[in-house]
Amino acid sequence: MDIFKKCYDFTDANIAREQGYYPYFIPFSGGDDTVMVYNGSAKIMIGSNNYLGLTHHPEVLKAAQSALMEYGTGRTGSRFLNGTLDIHEQFEKELAEFTGKQAALIFSTGFMTNLGTIATILGKDDVVIIDKLDHASILDGCHLSGARILRYRHNDPDDLKKILDDLPKDVGKLVIVDGVFSMEGDIAKLPEICEIVKSAGARLMVDDAHSMGVLGPEGNGTAAHFGLTDQVDLIMGTFSKSFGAIGGFIAGDADVIDYIKHHSRSMIFSASLPPSVVASTRAALKIIKSEPKRRQRLWEIGTYMRAGYQKLGFDTATSETPIIPVIIGDNMKTFAFWKMLFEEGVYANAVISPAVPGNSARLRTSYIATHTQKQLDFVLEKFQKIGKQLAVI
Repeated sequence: MDIFKKCYDFTDANIAREQGYYPYFIPFSGGDDTVMVYNGSAKIMIGSNNYLGLTHHPEVLKAAQSALMEYGTGRTGSRFLNGTLDIHEQFEKELAEFTGKQAALIFSTGFMTNLGTIATILGKDDVVIIDKLDHASILDGCHLSGARILRYRHNDPDDLKKILDDLPKDVGKLVIVDGVFSMEGDIAKLPEICEIVKSAGARLMVDDAHSMGVLGPEGNGTAAHFGLTDQVDLIMGTFSKSFGAIGGFIAGDADVIDYIKHHSRSMIFSASLPPSVVASTRAALKIIKSEPKRRQRLWEIGTYMRAGYQKLGFDTATSETPIIPVIIGDNMKTFAFWKMLFEEGVYANAVISPAVPGNSARLRTSYIATHTQKQLDFVLEKFQKIGKQLAVI
């Protein structure tokens, strides 16, 4: 058996390309936060995680440029050896303060943050309990750890309690949950989860990739949003959403972070985050804290668009944030909707099963604080037009 046989037999992508409805790896050129250019044609972007519109903020760009000139393009080494700069450690202190934790540790991507944290904290004798719709990086980290993996029904604290109640008291237990679920747009029921986890003698980790900058009194995440920072043991965040760059971090007790720092393979054996990225994300953090109107505007846009879709007759599932899925159902109809929308000047994300449960294929839309009212109304107009043509509404 040739190990590459499965590669040669994989024809789905080529068929989709040939038929003109392949919606992935679109090579954009130029543009700004809300508009991207493809083959000279402008597309309104409603598929980005750039929630606060900071990728082109003058202060963010200025910080990146200054760091580039001062530190160069990168450290070409691991944080563990030659790759740590003073700005790495300064930023970690700022992130710890921002999340209300003793310490924080930066990783080069958000995916590596979850992999490196979960696989380091858990061992083969432990049990990890996760929401069925937690991010793939969480699941991969759990598999890498060797721990026993249990999954509870999405956002169902009662099911979580049943699972925890059935576990031995003396086994190590970690519950991991997304703060905001990236495909559903709903928020974890953290008050109930915290109470259940505490009573079970377990530890709790919250993945705030889509919550940082969006939830909380300062944009400081789900735990802060509910006033439960002291009850969440580990808070994970990324820089590839509201911070407008790439990278991630984990925050928690100083001793726990120090242990991860000295044992996490995905951190120790990866080159450190480039100085220009550290500088730009530090500048983004200052803006997140000092410009709350961006977050307020983002939520106004989310509320407006969700109501707009629902008024037109679309199913927006359980969304309650500026992430709004528009459920189409059938995979092929979702591809057709995506293509027609793209041709009309709007880019959304086509997400089909098995990435989401069967018969719930969708266009995942997400919004940016800098979207204009004209752009939003244009998007709703195109959704209405295509939705009727495809008999979705």
